[in-house]
Amino acid sequence: MRLVQVTIPAGKRDALLSVLDDQGIDYVVTDESSGREYVGVVYFPIPTAAVEPVLQSLREIGIDDQAYTVVLTAETVVSRKFDQLKETYEEDEGSDDRIAREELQARAEDLASSVPTYVVMTVVSAVIATAGLLLDSPATVVGSMVIAPLIGPAMAAAVGSVVDDDELFARGVRMQALGVTLAVLAAAGFAAVVNALNLVPDSLDPATVEQVRQRLNPDFLSLAVALGSGIAGAVSLTTGVSSALVGVMIAVALVPPAATVGVGIAYGSLSMAISSGVLVVVNLLSINLAALGVLWYAGYRPAGLFRKDDARAATLRRVATLMGVIVVLSAFLGGVTYDTYQTSAVESTVESEVAELFADDGPYPELTAFETVVGFQPRDPVFLLHDTSSVVVTVGVPPDAETAGVTTAIDEKLSAVVGEDVDVEVRYVSYETT
Repeated sequence: MRLVQVTIPAGKRDALLSVLDDQGIDYVVTDESSGREYVGVVYFPIPTAAVEPVLQSLREIGIDDQAYTVVLTAETVVSRKFDQLKETYEEDEGSDDRIAREELQARAEDLASSVPTYVVMTVVSAVIATAGLLLDSPATVVGSMVIAPLIGPAMAAAVGSVVDDDELFARGVRMQALGVTLAVLAAAGFAAVVNALNLVPDSLDPATVEQVRQRLNPDFLSLAVALGSGIAGAVSLTTGVSSALVGVMIAVALVPPAATVGVGIAYGSLSMAISSGVLVVVNLLSINLAALGVLWYAGYRPAGLFRKDDARAATLRRVATLMGVIVVLSAFLGGVTYDTYQTSAVESTVESEVAELFADDGPYPELTAFETVVGFQPRDPVFLLHDTSSVVVTVGVPPDAETAGVTTAIDEKLSAVVGEDVDVEVRYVSYETT
């Protein structure tokens, strides 16, 4: 619920109070004695869903041109008349959670923090994320997301678009571009310093670190995470719910991939930088697209018929642009998804073929396949797709068991699956059971 305070311009007192009376709103009027053009101040509590239509009614009688309005959050209102008003708006609007357009803009502006603060928090977040990636520490990576201020610019751009606030939209876009660029540069600089000072082993290959590898092969599930983050951000904004946790979710989609791009640059890995860079771009665009869609579906529009038409045209153009770029980049995600499916299928088939040789009804039931490892190498020049490069089979050999012909049998069995050019290595491990 909200407490609204409106200054009453000279000559508008009767018209303003008539609007409130017609809508069944209880109010209190006090005299204004500053000697300016105002004759009083009116205070009235209303449900959250009533703020926008009431302010629109006041705007129609010219209040917004001559007065100022303050909307405050009210914790409790004890009034039978207010309860009736609340029930009326819940029936008409279907919800008492949706905040007014004016509140939405104010919240979006507050979320888009000042540039100095935004720069510092983004750089610190990226550095912590990079440290977490190189340390393979999930807790450190999560900690970097908590302080990332990335939800504000995304929501500011979406709100600015649907309410036709070009300044807010441009600010959101600029800050998003600045944030991603700073995150990548900070991560690259920090990773380069870490590498130069030998704070990590010289032999470290970042691509083998689990926290890094998770960002190297983005598939369509990554798109779902980004879209969900954008939807959650817009819903939290429109309902007035705290955006802190949602901000962490948006940071999940942006900070670690951006830090991975920086690590790839620092270590000279083009494939790492490009694959995680595509993930950053797709996630960023998807968050904006989802937020735009939710805000437009929620019914947020600018005041004035012509501004509504302009906002609709601008929003449609931006949605079409976002969707077009996402569709193009989705070919990348589709390729990675297909490659993941193919490599999993090859691994499963190889393991099944090897298991048949050592099954109870197979040719070598006395032996045991301890482990089967399938290796893959990037397919040049499309480094995101992989071909099978090797197969290593570890075979357990009990006492007095024969291994003659096992290597040949495994090689022939797997040649039909992985091809004759793939290296097949068989390792024998003696064991006894007591």
